[in-house]
Order: sequence, then structure tokens, then C-alpha cells
Amino acid sequence: MLKTAAEVTVVEVTTPADLEGLDGIVLPGGESTTIANLLEESGLRDPLRERLARGLPAYGTCAGMILLAGTVTDGTVAGVGAMDITVRRNAFGAQRDSFEADLTVEGLSGGVFPAVFIRAPQIERAGPAVEILARLHDGAAVAARQGNLLVSAFHPELGRDQRFHALFLAMCSGKKVSDSA
Repeated sequence: MLKTAAEVTVVEVTTPADLEGLDGIVLPGGESTTIANLLEESGLRDPLRERLARGLPAYGTCAGMILLAGTVTDGTVAGVGAMDITVRRNAFGAQRDSFEADLTVEGLSGGVFPAVFIRAPQIERAGPAVEILARLHDGAAVAARQGNLLVSAFHPELGRDQRFHALFLAMCSGKKVSDSA
């Protein structure tokens, strides 16, 4: 267990039993096929899917967005399929094509959000219940929310701006999203 600067207790989730008592869960960046395989091997995939369906807030960053997506265009990743989005993996190229961009984020006050993209995915389709929160200058959707689910193609943990973290914490505490901005 780890206590963070935001006074949040962080618990590593490695078994279905670890899901009990959580106020929210973060599905981090990394290699999405490896994380999907670990979800399956640990027996976490189905219990996590059920908890998300019952309202457990989740934030998926980069690979986490791929895992939460209902559909992945190349069909290589079997995540939890909780969000009505279609995602394309590595949409902006290889590791060497990583980049930073200032984003205008719907509902997030305080000016542009500095986002770091590393082999990032992109939202290619969003269902009617999905709110697109941010797009790149070319229109590519890179952040969205659907009920208790929040996703971003970028890594907010790599910068100093904690507004996306605050947005997710507000979701976990049941506050209105505007309360966190």
C-alpha cells in the first residue's frame, strides 16, 4: 500500500480479491497485450468487467484505454470491453514517433493540458453515451468519458499537471466532474 501526495491510498491489484473495497481503479500504460494476458492469467478480467459494470470508476491511460475499449481495430487485445469505443493501437507510430501536445479538454478549467503521447492509441469511434473530452489539432480523439469510465491516449502521470488525476478522483468520490476542475 502506498499513500500519495493527493492523500489517496494506492493498492496493487493482482487477484480478484484485491478488487473488493476499491473506490476506483487505474489501468495504466504499458504493453496492452501483456497486460491483457496478465488479466486473463490472474483471473481478473471477468471480475473486473463485472465491477466496472456495477459502477466502479476506472481510468485507463494509453494501454489502459485499449483494455477498456469495446473494440480494438487489430483484434489483438482482449481487454475488459467496458467502454463503447473503438481504439486503434499505436495510432501515431512507433516509439520514436512519441510526442507532446497541448490539449483543450472539455470541462477541465485552467487552460490547455500538456499531454505526453508514447506509442499512443486513438479513439476511432465513440458510441452515443461517450463524451469526447479532447482532440488533437487534426481532430483525432484522445480522451473520453462514459459514465464511470475515463480514458486518455496520453500519460498524465509524466507531467506536473494533475488535473486529469483530480478529475478521476472526483469521479471516485462521487463529486460532479466540474467540482474537480
